[in-house]
Amino acid sequence: MSNKTDDIAKLYDQYLMPTYSPAVALVSGAGSKVVDIDNMQYIDLTSGIACLACGHCHPAVTEAIVNQAKVLPHLSNLYYNTNMVLLAQALSRLSGGYKAFFANSGAEANENMIKLARLWGHEKGKYEVITFNKGFHGRTLAMCAATAQDKIQKGFDPMPTGFAYADYNDLDSVKAAINEKTVAVMLEPIQGEGGVIPADEAFLKGVADLCKEKGLLLLMDEIQTGMGRTGSFFAWEQTGVKPDLFTLAKALGGGLPLGAVLARPDIADLLHPGMLGTTFGGNPCACAAALAVITTIEKEGLLEHAKTAGEQLREGLEALMDTYPQILEVRGRGLLIGMVVEGSAKEVVDSCRMGGVLCCTAGEHVVRFLPPLNISEKDLEEALEIIGDSLEELYGE
Repeated sequence: MSNKTDDIAKLYDQYLMPTYSPAVALVSGAGSKVVDIDNMQYIDLTSGIACLACGHCHPAVTEAIVNQAKVLPHLSNLYYNTNMVLLAQALSRLSGGYKAFFANSGAEANENMIKLARLWGHEKGKYEVITFNKGFHGRTLAMCAATAQDKIQKGFDPMPTGFAYADYNDLDSVKAAINEKTVAVMLEPIQGEGGVIPADEAFLKGVADLCKEKGLLLLMDEIQTGMGRTGSFFAWEQTGVKPDLFTLAKALGGGLPLGAVLARPDIADLLHPGMLGTTFGGNPCACAAALAVITTIEKEGLLEHAKTAGEQLREGLEALMDTYPQILEVRGRGLLIGMVVEGSAKEVVDSCRMGGVLCCTAGEHVVRFLPPLNISEKDLEEALEIIGDSLEELYGE
């Protein structure tokens, strides 16, 4: 570790709670490239963990943030917020008429989606939500309970009640979890943190049919998959299954904190003023950034590019399987790709970083790749070469 990075690391240890284990100190970025405090350049295949759909410092997104910050950086919900309603209008157009509630993060969006589901089921005495093993929905206390992973819940008992767990891609386990108190089924179209595990088409359709049969709501957490990551604005568009409510965050705000709940109008209209609230949700700067993100994705054809770039990345990683039997599988959709390895995924991530590529883990054995949607073919080619060299360092004879 270099002296400058070491200085930052010492400040972290001294002044911050030990909740993360960062590796380098990034100080600038443009497109899919970032630079650290010691002037090392990396190709960023994390996008801030799927937050920067348009890459680092996209001119249109940056300009929107700066221009709004100059005139009105914050506006309370006591007053009409033009950017917020324009963003809601844009998301309604993209989703087919859903209404929006804006929050600050994915976890907060998921909390409010659960509240809406409970409100919908309240008169029937229904409140329990079925979620899935290996899923991930955030780190607030209720979302720890919704996240069926011991490592997320450990030490924070007792968990809030109102959740039951089923196995992903196992319809029988969903049927077994339903009881008279069940109000909804909540899932990710692709489990991100759980290992980049896509939902089977038959499973999703089966869950949707089961929800209709039993009178349950279908909730989708699109925090990591939304805003073009899989090649459509929302991953559910490619499945033939439309949720009753779904959430967005991460890429929505273009790098600024912003989350959203999108709901069918009949469900949204159960609310009245005072039932949901937030101080910073729908912040004018964040909404300006989100509007610029949507415009940029549409104007630059990034949905289609996410598909073609995703194919390039997937094919490049699959080609490495012939050389390295330690790579067991490559899976995902669009530019959300997981590479399953026999040993430690963290070792692969560390080796890639030393070579100049940033990626991250999704569990103990899965390396996760989340490039910007506008990453160039050239940058991906270079990244794949570095990944190959890094694997040779680890696995070569």
